[in-house]
Amino acid sequence: MRPELTNVLGLRLSVRRSRLLLALIILCFLVLVARALYLQCFENPYKTAKQPWLAYTEMLRANRGKITDRRGVPLAISTSVKTVCASPRDVNLSASDHQKLSHILEIQPALLTKRLSQKNKGCVYLKRQISPDKAKAISALGVPGISFENEYKRYYPKGEVTAHIVGLTDIDEIGQEGIELEYHEWLSGKPGKRFVYRDRENNPIDEDPDKLFLPQKGHDLPLSIDLRLQNFAFREIKKAVIENDAKSGSVVVLDAQSGEILALVNWPSYNPNNRKTYRPSIARNLAVVDIFEPGSTLKPFNAAAAIEAGYVTPRTSINIGNGRLRVGNKEITDTHPKKTDLTVSEIIKVSSNVGSAQIALKMPSEELWRMFSLVGFGKSPESGFPGEAKGRLRKFSTWKTIEKATMSFGHGISVSLIQLARAYTIFTTGGRLLPITFVKRDALPKGRMVMSLQTSKAVGKMLEEVVEDGGTGTKARVLGYRVAGKTGTAHKLLDGAYSKHSYYSSFVGFAPASKPKLIVAVVIDDPRGGQYFGGTVAAPVFSQIIGNSLRLLDVPGDKKEKTITADRQSPSAEG
Repeated sequence: MRPELTNVLGLRLSVRRSRLLLALIILCFLVLVARALYLQCFENPYKTAKQPWLAYTEMLRANRGKITDRRGVPLAISTSVKTVCASPRDVNLSASDHQKLSHILEIQPALLTKRLSQKNKGCVYLKRQISPDKAKAISALGVPGISFENEYKRYYPKGEVTAHIVGLTDIDEIGQEGIELEYHEWLSGKPGKRFVYRDRENNPIDEDPDKLFLPQKGHDLPLSIDLRLQNFAFREIKKAVIENDAKSGSVVVLDAQSGEILALVNWPSYNPNNRKTYRPSIARNLAVVDIFEPGSTLKPFNAAAAIEAGYVTPRTSINIGNGRLRVGNKEITDTHPKKTDLTVSEIIKVSSNVGSAQIALKMPSEELWRMFSLVGFGKSPESGFPGEAKGRLRKFSTWKTIEKATMSFGHGISVSLIQLARAYTIFTTGGRLLPITFVKRDALPKGRMVMSLQTSKAVGKMLEEVVEDGGTGTKARVLGYRVAGKTGTAHKLLDGAYSKHSYYSSFVGFAPASKPKLIVAVVIDDPRGGQYFGGTVAAPVFSQIIGNSLRLLDVPGDKKEKTITADRQSPSAEG
């Protein structure tokens, strides 16, 4: 049986009732709209006739990452500070409060008046990045219209000791120099933002939680620097520059097996925490961005090129005559020639310019150029530091004979100190040129083969003889360690001519010679204290830095001392 249909389904509303129902629905909707408008315009807790409000989207600054040394010691950190803001139209200072506020902010009263006179601005900065104590003192004044923002201020715990490496940021923590500039994106993090309601006195009264985006902290950056070695190097180069009445000085310390930069210092330096004394000229990292003619510290590469190409051996005898050599219309001389015939090893030991020039003249210019190029001269050292210099190495096809001769002892070619230190890694790794870095490494790099193991060892042995009796580098000796290295003394090129009275004094070496751990390169610009040879000015600096560093690092000694003769020597300081 089919069920019967109810009559309810068939009902139809009359036209009158339909219109009435529609009217009721519209009326309810209008009531809701009216209520919403009323709440918004008349009962809003943030906007009344007596208390107008404004809505702001505020940036939340990200905490910049720390820069540390290889052992985690902080070299750059960001500390929380306050920035003082004011709503000029709402600030009404008494004469007494005006004087107190300008005193706390350490600004002139006229400048405070000028900033508060900007009535057309909703908010102006009175002083950025003040200490919490000063913020507390300002709050105690109870001045309407003054508020605070949270910010971060960069602080450098080691000041001038690490300034040329770490660099600095501006007031907004944007990297301006050094590592702070090169790794800005890594360190800076990502800012957040929030939507805030403020009263007419610029005080926050509420915020929208749905529009809150927290900042992301920047990454920390562990450097390859060992602050202990950095302190040694800084102390010694500062002392040497002052004692020798020099223009400046620089030191680079490398791990002889990893290529990590363990210390890099320059003097004069600056304190990045005191911006009033900051000058771009003094912020230059001389060891990386400045170049100089390295003098006799390049002689080992000349010898290595000739040995590697088969033109000489360490025992090949070279006749230097009376210590004078004519090349065209120019003359090359030795300061203190000791005998007529010298082996290649002896030429390095006593730093003979005539002998080095004769070695260079035995081979094509391309061979010497190739060696210089292979060890990185004339190219960026790719240390990861902004503004690093490439140096100057002209193509061999442009060399004159006299130029090839002088390049063999480091004139007519320019390098940075960091390039020179890196080049010496070929003598500490069996012929491999290591990449260098300011950032801590987790594994040893392979490096690039530049010469044979045999040549590397042969030249390394020659460099050991430099610090033995009769060599130019006896003041580089270190008690208990076999040391290898080379002195350098070069006339400065000033206004297109070589100065007769201004020099670069340098020493580059490594220890322990049997198993090299550290390379130290030292250069002192224009010493005027009575001495200028690299063996008397730079070698003692090397000795102090590498000796203290090896002992601190617990590197075993490789030399048994019978008698200490270094202080009693009157070494030849030529070179």
